[in-house]
Amino acid sequence: MITFTEIADRVLVAVEPIVNVNVTLIVGDGQALLIDTLSHDGQAKELLAAVRGITGDPLTVVNTHHHYDHAFGNAVVAAGTGGGRPPQDAPIWAHVEAAALLRDQGPVLQRQWYEELLPQDPAFADALGQCVIRPPDQIVHNVTSLDVGGRVVVLRHLGRGHTIGDLVAEVPDVDVVVAGDLVEEGAPPGFGDSYPISWPDTLAALLTRLGPQTRVVPGHGAVVGPDFAQAQHSELSQLSWLIREAHGDGGDPLKVARNTTLARFGDRGLKEAQLAVVRGYEELEQPSNTH
Repeated sequence: MITFTEIADRVLVAVEPIVNVNVTLIVGDGQALLIDTLSHDGQAKELLAAVRGITGDPLTVVNTHHHYDHAFGNAVVAAGTGGGRPPQDAPIWAHVEAAALLRDQGPVLQRQWYEELLPQDPAFADALGQCVIRPPDQIVHNVTSLDVGGRVVVLRHLGRGHTIGDLVAEVPDVDVVVAGDLVEEGAPPGFGDSYPISWPDTLAALLTRLGPQTRVVPGHGAVVGPDFAQAQHSELSQLSWLIREAHGDGGDPLKVARNTTLARFGDRGLKEAQLAVVRGYEELEQPSNTH
């Protein structure tokens, strides 16, 4: 069951129980904003019912990035926004790169994730595989400010990190930042299509946006503060330098991964660390890389 908990004035967070994705609802006067839409139609219907238990107002939707657990509920959520007014699809905002991936490569990614998840959870994989992918139709390049019923929400792309198209959302009137998977609590960060060399710089830019009392909503896990984000920045910085040094020596990715602090997460941490090394090597070998 998906339920929302208020973490600040009319800012509520719900945790999806299977992969612990955070969804954030920001309620204004006569309008609301929903950040991320979960993994498949069934989850999205449950999410929308939970939203409608709080507000019947029309929604605007934001995807923090293109991954299935944050964006594959788009079609259901966008179509269910009537709020007593004539039905119409909600606008969906995302970074230009995230929107392009969902528009141009959505079915390929859907198949890839279906095959990856099938051995672990066939029912979940089947539900994901049956989704109709709804790409975002409102684009953020760098910074966009939205008026959500008299409340300002700032959408900001700070650079490459967890993906090529991560967005963060700032709610300045209550000092809340929704960080997406640029910050992750309780599990290792995901590195499958990440940019480990750039990620520390992107997170450093996020840190400049945080005050001492800012509440940070990570993509997964418990709401945290700036100290946690700072610690994650330090860990990602150490990982980046380890990758740079190993790349110069031609280090085997698995051996490098075993020397990272992510190994404390067990097999999952080791897998993500190995992905980080491989992705970091690729990033360093890109002709456009300036790091």
